[in-house]
Amino acid sequence: MENTHVKTRAAIAGAPGNPSPADLVGNTPVLWVPELWTGGERGFWAKLEGYNPGGIKDRPALHMIEQARLRGELKPGRAVIESTSGTLGLGLALAGVVYHHPVILVSDPGMEPLIHRLLRAYGAQVETVTTPHPTGGWQQARRRRVHELLAEHPGAYCPDQYGNPDNVSAYAGLAQELLDQLDRLDILVCSVGTGGHSAGVFRALCRRWPALRLVGVDTVGSTIFGQPARPRLMRGLGSSIHPRNVAYGAFSEVHWVAPGEAVWGCRRLATGRYATGGWSVGAVALVASWLARSEPAGTQIGAIFPDGPERYFDTIYNDAYCAEHGLLEAKPEPEPDEITHPGEAEVVRWTRCTNVVDPAGVFA
Repeated sequence: MENTHVKTRAAIAGAPGNPSPADLVGNTPVLWVPELWTGGERGFWAKLEGYNPGGIKDRPALHMIEQARLRGELKPGRAVIESTSGTLGLGLALAGVVYHHPVILVSDPGMEPLIHRLLRAYGAQVETVTTPHPTGGWQQARRRRVHELLAEHPGAYCPDQYGNPDNVSAYAGLAQELLDQLDRLDILVCSVGTGGHSAGVFRALCRRWPALRLVGVDTVGSTIFGQPARPRLMRGLGSSIHPRNVAYGAFSEVHWVAPGEAVWGCRRLATGRYATGGWSVGAVALVASWLARSEPAGTQIGAIFPDGPERYFDTIYNDAYCAEHGLLEAKPEPEPDEITHPGEAEVVRWTRCTNVVDPAGVFA
């Protein structure tokens, strides 16, 4: 499929007609994955976003910067400043190279050393906050530091991945790729962090497949769908704030997954299909596999795998780390727990709820 943004990017980056690193983003493959418990005939299609240079968030990073430049909100040479746990940071570092902007990223001690070093190698400046916000956790602490840095750098631009509608519209290309690759989807399974890719992909796919159902995957300890905020081991999904880009009304159900269950999913994927990734990938694969077993035969299920395994060499794929955190013996039960409302109970293992609410409106 033609990348519809390539010519625009080349032109506004000052190199019309020349190949750009941005050309490497998109056109990622899909892979058939048999369900994880038995490896039987039922399964799901996985969209392997780890084939992008930095992962799925290369797409919104490039798009948000492109659109900000076109609107005049980001002037040539001005700094881009944003909060990140890692993947968006990689995408923004790419955007900085493509569009010639300095990039300043604010993270926290949970960022993997590999990602921190890569970001610096790619030319980004990385700041690390040292104390979580008392109610908003590390994310709110990072966002506060972003606001301080914006005041220190006149003309700097913050993409604000949590509330920027460009973060949603950036995924129209991913949706078009799925439309070109698959004949039909009945269910789409997405991890939820900022809410961008679940909202953007689902919105675009529904124009072709209006009966499509969206299933969200969150982590225990995340507040996105109304659970209390707790310290979280998993990165890349979940939140201790309520991102405005989450399309609550689009979800037919939500599943919370615990870290050990996600590790099991990642390692089963690696053994069975030689295609795996990080926390979000393991959690999404777990839920998509259960749906493959539970839904009527012939149901077509698609799952978005946001990244690959490389950055998790010292966590998910490190036996010592997993043993230290009690993650090696955490094979999930074949069925999730069920709650009727997100406020009914605090979940500690894989749990499903078909009553999806906006906690900012319901629990505030």
